[in-house]
Amino acid sequence: MKQDAFSKLHPAVNLLFFIGAIAFGVLLQHPVYLLAGIFASGAYYLFLNGRKGLKNILLMIPLFIFVTLFNPIVNTRGVTVLFSYLDRPYTLEALIYGVAVAATFVLMLLWFGCCGRVLTGDKFTCLFGNLAPSLSLLLVMVFRMIPNLLQKAKQIIGVRSSIGKGTAEKSSLKDKLNSGMTVMGILTSWALEGSITTSDSMRSRGYGTAKRTSFMIYRMTATDWILSAVMLVLISVVIFFAASGSMNVQFLPERDITPIKGFNAIGFIAYFGYLLIPTILNIREVIQWKFSESKI
Repeated sequence: MKQDAFSKLHPAVNLLFFIGAIAFGVLLQHPVYLLAGIFASGAYYLFLNGRKGLKNILLMIPLFIFVTLFNPIVNTRGVTVLFSYLDRPYTLEALIYGVAVAATFVLMLLWFGCCGRVLTGDKFTCLFGNLAPSLSLLLVMVFRMIPNLLQKAKQIIGVRSSIGKGTAEKSSLKDKLNSGMTVMGILTSWALEGSITTSDSMRSRGYGTAKRTSFMIYRMTATDWILSAVMLVLISVVIFFAASGSMNVQFLPERDITPIKGFNAIGFIAYFGYLLIPTILNIREVIQWKFSESKI
């Protein structure tokens, strides 16, 4: 995993940031705030994943378009009718609301993708291992489940293809479905067996019976305390402006979007600055590294 400047901070600082970023991403539906969130999360996601991250982001574009266009089909509220289908109106307001829903969905994918790369299993156990050992173990298993399942699925498909039980491009839909169900059954059995093995192994080692120690020792530094204070201040500013109504938005049945100007712009600056903290830290580290190289 690429170790960036933000990942080197204390796990509590990482957790505080992602709690704020994800919570604000869900609660703030204002188009400007959603756009800022996608920009900030996309920039950090690209920094963590490189070209692979760019490929994943490009794959999210068809998903964004599908959710946007599908929402007016199931939601017919709105006063501006673009056209009708099967005696059901396709409204502009529902389409704009679909953009907001799709943007929120993509935003969550990006932030959770970053969170999975930064908040690793050892950081979760460091934060919650002594407070809630069972929950900590469960969270670690859940976060590692999807990558492990994808890797295991590739291995199973490769092995089945090597022994002549895979599917070719010209295979019928029935054969592909049967092959997919077989792989799914193998994955399910492997996951259940693995969870039981992990549970028995941790129980036999006495996990949760006493205060645990960590392989990685994390200590709060001056930088961690300063960043925590800055993030709490920015979160407070965003909450204040959200409570004052400067971020209110209504899509249905009529559009009513609060403009970001004047005094309201302070809330947006605080929100955008909060989301850019990881990217700013990484840019700062790159500049320092280039400056150090120039002195050699």
